[in-house]
Amino acid sequence: MPKTLLKSLFLLLFSFSGASPVYSACEDEAKPEVNWANCDLSGKDFKNSDLSNAVLTSAVFDNADFSGAVLENADLNFASLKNVRFDGARMSNSKLVSVKAQGASFKNAVLDRSYLSRAQLKNANFTGARANSVNFYDADLESAIFSGARLVKANLENSNLSRANFNGSILIESVISSSKMHDTTFIRSDLTKAVFDGSDCRGADFTEANLTKASFREAEIEESVFSDAILKDTTWSNYKRCRASSIGICK
Repeated sequence: MPKTLLKSLFLLLFSFSGASPVYSACEDEAKPEVNWANCDLSGKDFKNSDLSNAVLTSAVFDNADFSGAVLENADLNFASLKNVRFDGARMSNSKLVSVKAQGASFKNAVLDRSYLSRAQLKNANFTGARANSVNFYDADLESAIFSGARLVKANLENSNLSRANFNGSILIESVISSSKMHDTTFIRSDLTKAVFDGSDCRGADFTEANLTKASFREAEIEESVFSDAILKDTTWSNYKRCRASSIGICK
C-alpha cells in the first residue's frame, strides 16, 4: 500500500477517534489549567487572573504582571520571570524550579509549600510574603529582600544569601545550613530552632534576633554581629551550648 494512502487512512482514523494532540496555545485566554508551555508572553498583564494548575513550563514572562493572580499548583519550572510582579499573588504549592527571576517582586505573595530550588532570584523582593515550608534549596538569593516575611520551616540549604535582608522576618525551624551569608541581615528576626550548620556567616548581622535553640555547628561566625541577640540554648560553632541567660554573647 502506498505511503500516502497509509498516511491518509491514519489521519482519517485519528479524526474519528476524537483524540487531539497535546499542545500549548499561546493565544489562549488566561484560565485555570491553561497550557502556555514554551510560550513567549513577555510584558503581558495577568493581574487578578486565575491560573491555578496552569502549565507554564519554560515560558517567557519577563516584565509581565501577575499581581493578585491565583497560581496555586501552577508549573512554572524553568520559566523566565525577570522583573515579573507577583505582588499579592496566591502561589501555594507552585513549582518554580530553576526559574530565572532576577528582580522579580513577590511582595505579600503566598508561596506556602512551593518549590524554588536552584532558582535565580538575585535582587528579588519578598517583603511581607508568606512562604512556610517553601523550598529554596541551592537558590541564588543574593541581595533579595525578605523584610517581614514568614518562612516557617523553610529550606534555604546550600543557597546564596549574601547581602540579603531578612530583617523582622520569621524563620522558625528553618534550615539555612551550608549557605553563604556574607553581610546578610537578620535584625530582630525570629530564628528559633533555625539551623545554620556549616554556613559562611561572615559579616552577617543578628542584632536583637531570637536565636533560641538555633544551631551554628561548624559555621563561620567570627565576624558576625550578635548584639542583644537572644542566645538561649543556642549551639555555637564549636558545639558549645549557650546558657539560657546568654544575650549577645554565648556564655
